[in-house]
Amino acid sequence: MAIKPLPNEKELLQNIAEGDDLAFSILFRAYYEPLAKYVYTLLDSVQMCEEIVQDVFVKIWENRATLPQLDKFTAYLFILTRNYTISCIRKMVQDRKQNQFYADDVLRFNTGEEIFTMDQEYQDILKRAIAQLPPSQQKVLELRQQGFKTREIAEYMGISTDSVKKYQQWAAQSVSKFLKSNAALSVLFMLIRNGNNLF
Repeated sequence: MAIKPLPNEKELLQNIAEGDDLAFSILFRAYYEPLAKYVYTLLDSVQMCEEIVQDVFVKIWENRATLPQLDKFTAYLFILTRNYTISCIRKMVQDRKQNQFYADDVLRFNTGEEIFTMDQEYQDILKRAIAQLPPSQQKVLELRQQGFKTREIAEYMGISTDSVKKYQQWAAQSVSKFLKSNAALSVLFMLIRNGNNLF
């Protein structure tokens, strides 16, 4: 994200460092919208964008004494916004884990039998995850959902019970990985992968 510096930015930063709240409001109005648009592309939430950008500017005000020392304020502003966004995404991920929204809690195995306790938000993603599995693993999951036991699945598919268990295990791992990579974690990984040189 490229942010065009204000022509009088150095002067504004010096004034802000001296406690000039009018200069701060000018800075805020100039950069609020581009920052909010950037955050929105990552989080797709107007409320969270507003909160993050506001937090960024609160941080800037709290550390205003250091502003004149910055060589490139816009780069600092960008990195600060990225950091806050990543922190927000990490919190989202942690909250979802704590509330059992992720795949390990969506698709669990108890003595060889699946227990599906999915949140509505993930049903479509789960269907896509299963659709990408090899046919044999899809079939095992399908038969499990229909109530077939391991031996019955083995007989129906003409494979060993060990193979059924393996297919089931591989399917669970693949579904879990797909769900995680398609939820908030995917945004976090994208940010870290594309922005290592900024940290």
